[in-house]
Amino acid sequence: MEHNNPDQDTLMESVVSELEGTLLKNPDPFSYFMLVAFEASGLIRFALLLMVWPIVRLLDLLGMWDAGLKLMIFVSVVGVPESEIESVARAVLPKFYMDEIDMEAWKVFSCYDKRVVVTEIPRVMVERFAKEHLRADEVIGSELQVNRFGFATGLVKDDIGSIPNRVKAYFKDEKPTVGLGRNTSTASAFLSICEEQHHSPFETNQKADHYHLIRPLPVIFHDGRLVKRPTPSMALLILLWLPLGVILASIRITVGLILPMRFHPYISQVFGGAIVVKGNPPPPPSSSNSGVLFVCTHRTLMDPIILSVVLGRKIPAVTYSISRFSEIISPIPTVRLTRMRHVDAEKIKRKLSEGDLVVCPEGTTCREPFLLRFSALFAELTNRIVPVAMNYRVGFFHATTARGWKGLDPIFFFMNPRPVYEVTFLNQLPIEATCSSGKSAHDVANYVQRILAATLGFQCTNFTRKDKYRVLAGNDGTVSSTSCVGHIKKVVSKAFKETRF
Repeated sequence: MEHNNPDQDTLMESVVSELEGTLLKNPDPFSYFMLVAFEASGLIRFALLLMVWPIVRLLDLLGMWDAGLKLMIFVSVVGVPESEIESVARAVLPKFYMDEIDMEAWKVFSCYDKRVVVTEIPRVMVERFAKEHLRADEVIGSELQVNRFGFATGLVKDDIGSIPNRVKAYFKDEKPTVGLGRNTSTASAFLSICEEQHHSPFETNQKADHYHLIRPLPVIFHDGRLVKRPTPSMALLILLWLPLGVILASIRITVGLILPMRFHPYISQVFGGAIVVKGNPPPPPSSSNSGVLFVCTHRTLMDPIILSVVLGRKIPAVTYSISRFSEIISPIPTVRLTRMRHVDAEKIKRKLSEGDLVVCPEGTTCREPFLLRFSALFAELTNRIVPVAMNYRVGFFHATTARGWKGLDPIFFFMNPRPVYEVTFLNQLPIEATCSSGKSAHDVANYVQRILAATLGFQCTNFTRKDKYRVLAGNDGTVSSTSCVGHIKKVVSKAFKETRF
């Protein structure tokens, strides 16, 4: 029995929904395997999987979709550590899944007490997103084979056609109330065991609208270098652009280090970049006008540099934890903090006595339209506070990472064809809005966070740097100060240890 408009009077009991083409608008999982190939392995596997795509399409046209799917799985994960696949599934894939959510299907799915997601993609690539963001109770998908050393063999344990039997086993003697899916062989197999079957387009009545959860939980923390989902055409474009991007980044960085700061806005336009400035920046410090503390939102490592370019002078930047390489190529002075509050407070006070200073109190970057909690230390040290809303747009590559090497962040930023930065100066805080009027440092910090969020159209959160790195990288976000050579030695040593018998 098929329905397009559920009309139950009470909260429905259970639902089984297909992921590809139902909860996700996109029925083709190829781009998600491309993401795993790029982020878990690298450029060579990324290119290899793209070369395999015509074969996958041919198998699909010949009615051999299962064979094409197994080929994608094999090429994308064979020889990759299981921990690395899990890391990509945790930090990279949720953002791309979320961008493809079919909200009408989600409304129906969220009506039910027990929610099960069925997918042809390996379960490890989907489970975290489905359970944390779609609030699914169970994810049923193919299982990757992993050898005793923890590396994926590229094969799956069970045949993909066994998924409907596992759905039956999960519900035991019960029948799922509703099944959501496409008219495909896999979906039809598990839909047949459901009491009701729903196909797109999905509609909900007023009673269902009352019960459904408004939206899936948003993705606040996101990692990975690729900005856009690597469909075959986009992946080809990225590969063709890479050599040009490396050359362009080298030129941009070299010219930026050689030329004086006042020429940077004009040079950025010549090489395809753009800086949009709004508001009125304060005048430079003088004998009658002491320095101010610029309090910026933190989008990339380029924030303090772009601010200095806009102001036409080098403003020292407080850094929490950046790579030594980034410090070396930085065209502005950096002040490395120790995370010891009294020591850091003295450092900041000393620098402020010498002139302007820039600080990003979030302590780390955030790509999504959210602001992390502001550290209140800056509010305790001065009443000359100028909030600055920073935002940026790039086309191919993100200029931040939690899992990778941060020394490449500025290079990836300058590899984009047309990076655009937006800098909005807010008015300096009045004395009555600072600690000088008796307000607590936390109140001042929260106020600055709110006005910056309102300027950018972002949402405030209470998440911190540690929250971000625990989610994305499984650590506290401390960056080693080892050099480039030291980093390479560390990676080689780790790889050798992992492959020893």
